[in-house]
This record gives sequence, structure tokens and C-alpha cells, in this order.
Amino acid sequence: QVQLVESGGGLVQAGDSLRLSCAASGLTFSSYTMGWFRQAPGKEREFVAAISGAGRSTNSADSVKGRFTISRDNAKNTVYLQMNSLKVEDTAVYYCAARPNQWIIATIPNKYNYWGQGTQVTVSS
Repeated sequence: QVQLVESGGGLVQAGDSLRLSCAASGLTFSSYTMGWFRQAPGKEREFVAAISGAGRSTNSADSVKGRFTISRDNAKNTVYLQMNSLKVEDTAVYYCAARPNQWIIATIPNKYNYWGQGTQVTVSS
């Protein structure tokens, strides 16, 4: 049974940093592209960043480029999202997702088979 468990969310001020973690189990982690998505109240779930199975390729949304960095540690079955210079508009529930294709990074939610329960990130002004 595949499980993805996010952690690291919280309440911070604009300009602060947070690091989200997602621990995976029940899958061959390095065979999966991992992604981070977020969903704010009343909005659709949107792509944030993704990383290929070996960690050699990454992609991120324009809205977070230069501020957020995705990385992974395949020895620990964990993917991270380092978020710097947080803005109020980054407030959302952040979800970790796994896609059973280690080569191709996808930005569309329905390309991902497994999802975590989400972790709340709230940025105050």
C-alpha cells in the first residue's frame, strides 16, 4: 500500500522560509516522479514543482521559480520542498504526489497516481 505523508507546514510571516517533507512508503521510490501541488480555498489544485526519479530533472511553476526548490533523497524515500521568500499568495494546502514514470515530469494532477493528505501553509502579511 502506497503512503505519502507530508510534514513541515505551518504559519509564517511573509518573507520567511519553510521546508516541506514528504515521506513515501510502499513503492520503489526512485521509479517515481514526485510532485508538489497546492490548493487554496476556492481555487483549483495547481502545480508547484516536480522532480524526476533520479533527481536529475526538475520543473517548477513560474510563480515559485527562484523561491522554491524541490529535491529528493532516494535513500530516505523522501522529497522536499524548500520554500523561501514566502508570500501571502503562497497560502494553501500543499500536497505531495507520486507518478509511476521516473523520466517524464508532469504538471497535471491527473497524471499522478498517489497523493498525500496535505499540509497547510499559511503566510501572514
